[in-house]
Amino acid sequence: MNFKLSEITARLGGVLVGEDVVVNRVSSVANAQAGHVTFLTESKYLAALAMTKASAIILSAENQHLTELPRIVTDNPYAYFAKVSALLNPTLEVTPGIAASAVIDSTVQVPASCSIGPNVVIEANVELGEGVVIGSASVVGKGASIGAGSRLQSNVVIYHGCKIGQSCHIASGTVIGADGFGYANQSGAWVKIPQVGRVIIGNNVDIGANSTIDRGALDDTIIEDGVKLDNLIQVGHNCIIGEHTVIAGCVGIAGSAKIGKRCRIGGAAMILGHLEIADEVTVSPGSMITRSLHKSDTYTALMPFQSHAEWLKTAANLRHLGDLTDRIKQLEKQVAALAAAKNINS
Repeated sequence: MNFKLSEITARLGGVLVGEDVVVNRVSSVANAQAGHVTFLTESKYLAALAMTKASAIILSAENQHLTELPRIVTDNPYAYFAKVSALLNPTLEVTPGIAASAVIDSTVQVPASCSIGPNVVIEANVELGEGVVIGSASVVGKGASIGAGSRLQSNVVIYHGCKIGQSCHIASGTVIGADGFGYANQSGAWVKIPQVGRVIIGNNVDIGANSTIDRGALDDTIIEDGVKLDNLIQVGHNCIIGEHTVIAGCVGIAGSAKIGKRCRIGGAAMILGHLEIADEVTVSPGSMITRSLHKSDTYTALMPFQSHAEWLKTAANLRHLGDLTDRIKQLEKQVAALAAAKNINS
């Protein structure tokens, strides 16, 4: 796609400064070439900006003096760049229709605007909105519903009764609504607890590849509007994730955890079950959250890496911190007693 900068600002806003050049691709500052548009948000890229071959750049008003290149000035260059990328790289067109190999129960009404891929299975009483796209070999269980404009890539499984909102995007391999991990111990054996809740997903939710969201044991697992989940995320049963929260890859969230709105959870973080996390909390990558977080802040729970031998020494020292604390307190008492005796003698 080719756009003049003036055409981009007419659609997306922002202020054009300099020549009204044509761009056809987005790129990083360092790798951009003629015809590319890039962006600047951090000062660490200033050296790359000086050397860039880009035809145009997106930046903030406070940084617009850093280059003489044609530029679009906006309050949020990164978000603007994302919109430009979407403009230059439109979603592939999907032809409405139903593949001959799809298996669809007779109770299901498929709108003419939907696209149903090869080997898709849609079970009884499923509800589909306008423009739904279901990729090949996906399965939609009984009584599930998918809102208008939502897209399932290949090999997605939506279990019975689950509800997907409008304009959602679910990547390949994702499983929504499998049984939560619920068992009761009886005389040393594990008895399965039926998982009778559902998964309810709001509008404009993105879910990455091979992620899993378990259905509730009694109540529903709820993913609110605008949530963005990366690949390989596990959400346990009865969890609630507040609107516009973003969660990076390989995060595990145990059952009945409640995460607030507009939170940011770093990759490989672990959140234990039955905890509550306030709105607008940031959890650093790799952190283990073992208690509720009631205040908006950034939380980190990890140690810098070391060689294995050094780590063993550190771990041994940590185990003896309690003893060292007791010894220090005892020494402080002895020093205080000596000081007191010295004052009396003098």
